[in-house]
Amino acid sequence: MTAASEIAPAKLNLALHVRGKLPDGRHSIETLFAFCTDGDRLTVEEQSSSDGLSLSVTGPFAAELAQDDDNLVLTAARALRDAASVAAGAALLLDKLLPIASGLGGGSADAAAALRLLTSLWRIDPRFALDVAPTLGSDVPACLLSLPARGEGAGDQLSPISLPELSGMPVLLVNPRVPLSTPAVFGRWSGVDHGPLGDWRDGRNDLEEPAISLVPQIGSVLAWLSTQPGASFARMSGSGATCFALFESDEARDAAADGVPREWWRLATFLR
Repeated sequence: MTAASEIAPAKLNLALHVRGKLPDGRHSIETLFAFCTDGDRLTVEEQSSSDGLSLSVTGPFAAELAQDDDNLVLTAARALRDAASVAAGAALLLDKLLPIASGLGGGSADAAAALRLLTSLWRIDPRFALDVAPTLGSDVPACLLSLPARGEGAGDQLSPISLPELSGMPVLLVNPRVPLSTPAVFGRWSGVDHGPLGDWRDGRNDLEEPAISLVPQIGSVLAWLSTQPGASFARMSGSGATCFALFESDEARDAAADGVPREWWRLATFLR
């Protein structure tokens, strides 16, 4: 049977302002999401209902990812199947190319890719995916869209925006190869509201300081990216530990990529 596959684009937070706490205990944020042309890759093939849903994981970060029933890809598939009352099963294959717990929304992007692929495979109304996405995690609705958007609330209240000046821009992602727990980073947030998000270039990532306190190497990555020729902007994404820099040209980005210290992970890509 023919398989379908797609990229689960890496998510970047161009800015992330923490404004306080929500009644449900989550943090209230204002953020600007952007997405890369590269990420993990998910493949799906239909199988009989008797075979159910299965997931296999390959790739350089497969060993670090839980492949049990708690995996978010399987959770998304089950939730969509139940919501749409689908009888068919599916076999999913995840090529895990992004680091785990890295601030790139990898798990959320993988879950969103599963929702898109299974919506097409099972020929069901896309509204089911839209309804299921917020139940899977705060970043999943944005990853389902995978286009520039402003996120408010816990990041799941989205307003699509147009950023034509960023489409196709060269970007370099660098991670010090240290996984970082999102709850741990939020737990070290100062609790001080430094104001709303306006223009993302004038904004900030309020999680940089607490993330650096847990993983000091993030500060080294940011400092290194900021000094690269042709880099116009550098910031940490999400709760870390991945940082990114926007470049004026492919050549400048590629030259920087060639110079990334060997102990760090890197990905030279483009913004969508």
